[in-house]
Amino acid sequence: MEHTHEHNHLGGHIHCDCGHCGHDHEHHHEHEGHEEHGECHCHDEHEEETPLRKILLSFVIFAAALLIEHLPIFAADSPLMLSLSKNFSYSGDFPRLIYGILYLAAFLICGRDVVKGAIRSIHKGNVFGEQFLMTVASVGAIFVGEYAEAVAVMLFYNLGEFVQDYAVDRSRNSISALMDIRPDTATVIRDGKKIVVSPEEVEIGEIIEVKPGERVPLDGIIIEGKSFADTSALTGESVPREVSVDSEVLAGFVNQSGLLKIRVTKSYGESAVTRILNLTQEASEVKAKSEKFIARFARVYTPIVCIAALAVAVLPPLALQFFAPEVFEKYGWSVWIYRALTFLVVSCPCALVISVPLAFFCGIGAASSSGVLIKGSNFVEVLSKAKIAVFDKTGTLTKGIFDVAQVNPVNGFTNDTLLAIATHAESYSNHPISKSLKKAHHCVLCDALKILEPEEISGFGIRAVVEGKIVLAGNAKLMKEKNVSGFEENTNDRKLVGTIVHVAVDGVYAGNIVISDQEKDDSRTAIQNLKKLGIKKTVMLTGDTQATAQVVAENLGIDEVYADLLPENKVQKVEDLMNQSGSKNAGQSPLIFVGDGINDSPVLARADAGIAMGALGSDAAIEAADVVIMDDKPSRLIDAIKISRRTMNAVWQNIYVSIGVKVAIMILGAVGIGNMWLAVFGDVGVCLLAVANSSRVLKK
Repeated sequence: MEHTHEHNHLGGHIHCDCGHCGHDHEHHHEHEGHEEHGECHCHDEHEEETPLRKILLSFVIFAAALLIEHLPIFAADSPLMLSLSKNFSYSGDFPRLIYGILYLAAFLICGRDVVKGAIRSIHKGNVFGEQFLMTVASVGAIFVGEYAEAVAVMLFYNLGEFVQDYAVDRSRNSISALMDIRPDTATVIRDGKKIVVSPEEVEIGEIIEVKPGERVPLDGIIIEGKSFADTSALTGESVPREVSVDSEVLAGFVNQSGLLKIRVTKSYGESAVTRILNLTQEASEVKAKSEKFIARFARVYTPIVCIAALAVAVLPPLALQFFAPEVFEKYGWSVWIYRALTFLVVSCPCALVISVPLAFFCGIGAASSSGVLIKGSNFVEVLSKAKIAVFDKTGTLTKGIFDVAQVNPVNGFTNDTLLAIATHAESYSNHPISKSLKKAHHCVLCDALKILEPEEISGFGIRAVVEGKIVLAGNAKLMKEKNVSGFEENTNDRKLVGTIVHVAVDGVYAGNIVISDQEKDDSRTAIQNLKKLGIKKTVMLTGDTQATAQVVAENLGIDEVYADLLPENKVQKVEDLMNQSGSKNAGQSPLIFVGDGINDSPVLARADAGIAMGALGSDAAIEAADVVIMDDKPSRLIDAIKISRRTMNAVWQNIYVSIGVKVAIMILGAVGIGNMWLAVFGDVGVCLLAVANSSRVLKK
């Protein structure tokens, strides 16, 4: 797989010993950023060396040494050696000299940088680093005469590091592949000429041209042309979106057909794709509780095992020397030092320190490829444990595409007049209700009406002066708040289902307009699947009427409904639900809130995990939410929860297996049953298993 960034392990393996285990595994994927800012230059002098080449060369030399040491043909009493000794006066130790030189060469090739890294770590005060453990174990093995084991420790350690880093890069490709959605050039029209420039050089208001097959370089509005746009890179949606004049298009969309001219509405740094890329990069820096625990665990664990290894090397031989001299003759210092070195090799926390962050990183990558942006591994953990799902209604479970279903005028107003007054009062609003009124309004004569002092009253509606008359358009609470005459008597006996816009003119009730919304195609399926996943309670919060909300909830199978809520009421209701579930106090049964991101920022921020639905173009939603679902499908929430649970399963599997195998091999090594080869498996082998297990999260 081709890497799209400079940190290519096949071409230059540069390690950083900034972290506690020698390589700062939690930030392997950030080395390129360090290089660019001059923060880390650990091995600049060896930048041209290829780690895979060093490993292969070391392995060939190591294999040759093993053959010379163990093949019968090279034994001191073999015909070949006896003949050489007789004819050329060679010593019988000649093979030992040869394989000793080969072992030393292999050790220097694959272990030089590790030893130098250990020295640098010690100089920086990081004594108990992974490189230090490997250096002590391998050098100690040389001193006790176990040359093959000494080389094996370094060789397989380097091989493990290479494979780990390659796995990190592969998992990173699920996220860094997003870089491909950011075009390098833009064709801008200036003074009637088409000029190809960097997207950073294009200013807001300029016109750019996008040919069929090209990616849109900047956010903007189409002013000429018609096409289908592939939005899958940003939203995960496989069906192309039809776009035409006045349609908003975002950077990263692919123009599939037709020439488009687009007026740029956002600078390169503020474009949707840049925000998504920045947030995705930052997501890996937000740690989950389990990830933080592993980092703390490793800092405490490593010194403890070093002390334990020292105890294994010193205490048993001292005790035997004084209390059982006859046993000490057989199990002397070299035996216990070898066991301590085995203890050190297997004790390295590499499998935990690399595989746990890698699992979270893979989870975030898998989610992003499904059109879900998770802003940190802590929210992966919350999603995996979620037990209560709270939804906004309009734009989240329903399409937010309103149509006027009924016009009910009173007090002498006609249908056209009532609709015209409401439309003009709402004309300055971008709310979906306003759009539906504009779509239904056909009173051409009313287009000349003057609208003054438009004021949006949050949670209530609109106040405006139309042709010198004060017009109120909004919900029943607005009518009651303003003491509108005739409101009660004209609505008490009516049961209206839908979103109701009540209208008053100069304090007199003029009637109401019923606007209907449609449920999204997969809302019901999403609610059903949430319950199958173990979500204990589904709740809907809405500012709509109780009657309308109840109908939607019953159709979708939602457990509880709270209607007629202002934005602040939604926050309070979420607080109440969190108190009831224990989420607020104990962190159990986390509550997730799913909203469309337009008016739900306070609730998104308050929930354990706030999820913005269809928020690709919404700055406020992307900023306020912890999880951003790029398209309008509630079913994406199911994907996010499944990926999160798969991620957490991998995390805990890695933790249990790594600790369990290491402890078992430590015990076996301490009592003399295990050897250095088993210890190498306990370190590198288990680490590779953990890395492979983490990488499974990427599979759909």
